[in-house]
Amino acid sequence: MRKVKDALVLLLAGGVGSRLNILVQKRAKPAVPFAGIYRIIDFSLSNVMNSGLHKVGVLTQYKPLSLMDHVSTGEAWDFTGRGRGVKILPPRTGELESDWYKGTADAVRRNIDYIKANPAEEVIILSGDHIYNMDLDGMIEFHRAKRSDVTIAMMVVPKSEIHQFGAGVTDKNDKIIEWEEKPKEPKTNLASMGIYVFDYNYLLDTLEKDKEEIDFGMHILQRAIEDDNVYGYPFYGYWRDVGTIQTYWEANMDVIRKDSGISPQGWNIRTNIEAGGRFADRPPAHFGFNARVRSSLISAGSNIRGEVINSVLAPGVIVEEGATVRNSILFADGTVKKGAVVDYAILDKRAYVGVGAVVGSGTNHGIVNRLNPSHLYTGITLIGKGSRIPAEQKIGRNCVIDSNVDEAVFPGKSIEDGESLYSHGETS
Repeated sequence: MRKVKDALVLLLAGGVGSRLNILVQKRAKPAVPFAGIYRIIDFSLSNVMNSGLHKVGVLTQYKPLSLMDHVSTGEAWDFTGRGRGVKILPPRTGELESDWYKGTADAVRRNIDYIKANPAEEVIILSGDHIYNMDLDGMIEFHRAKRSDVTIAMMVVPKSEIHQFGAGVTDKNDKIIEWEEKPKEPKTNLASMGIYVFDYNYLLDTLEKDKEEIDFGMHILQRAIEDDNVYGYPFYGYWRDVGTIQTYWEANMDVIRKDSGISPQGWNIRTNIEAGGRFADRPPAHFGFNARVRSSLISAGSNIRGEVINSVLAPGVIVEEGATVRNSILFADGTVKKGAVVDYAILDKRAYVGVGAVVGSGTNHGIVNRLNPSHLYTGITLIGKGSRIPAEQKIGRNCVIDSNVDEAVFPGKSIEDGESLYSHGETS
């Protein structure tokens, strides 16, 4: 019997994730903080660890430094020691966007020397930007039992959402007999999760067969389904692609909702608390005499003297007495001063909200962001890393305040719904 640990893992972590707007201005999408102490990539890395797999190649590209610092040697996920290892595979590209990886298959093909240097029974290809808990061991055993060339993890999604995914039609034995990539009029509600198990030699042959095939979903899988044995592995657990501000916010909120299906601690999700000196040795959270906290996640090192409702706070957040935080996500070391209100907002690291200021002012959620209407349309406002909101400032819904915007830059006492403010002082 072949051992599951023979499988090689390739973790795709180079995507821009542009729909996350300023949250990916300084970092790769998989490095975006999540649920207080984690990064998005922690879920994929922990799934690999919990499945008993030991060798991982992490393909990076867009703004990889914080991601590389976070993954480090892989020690946080037990990827150190004999026969174990995590290898950062830096971008093999030039400076121009035209030199970047052209698709998922192109990214893997450009790292084919790493695959050849690490022979295995199977190659597992994962995305580094999904929130989920999955037994990859079980998927590999399914792949072997079916004698599959390629196995794709599939889950049922509402047909109204299937246009965002690859979709597969399966027969009674789970063999995929038809494939549609992001169909406008779907024939199925089975969506690809972007998780693949390839037979090792089959993958090498496929990558070398036609170098114009640059994407797995658009090209390689469609041809494989026509010519070879491709099966759909049914998945029934929690899974979210947090590629938009709305889905990112919802997944964070799921962490504090009862019976949502997500449990980072219960799933044994690990993170690198030492990276960049972020969270190691933080004291316990402190709650003042007048603090009121309901349905929220408060991380170590936070100091809560005001009101926090239905929110997720990373380490080191300060909420002063008389301040209110509702329905929001605050990254590490943010400050909300006395009398300020933060409502339906995401504040990046070290954001500062001055005395009496309001972030998320008013009740009109319908005015979308003028510059990026497809990013911000549900009322959520973004405050960039290190920005300082002046005292008594009012910021509306679906707004963006760029990173490192100083108090002196604000043009007046109000930023209207759907407006954006940049560090050089221009609004639009």
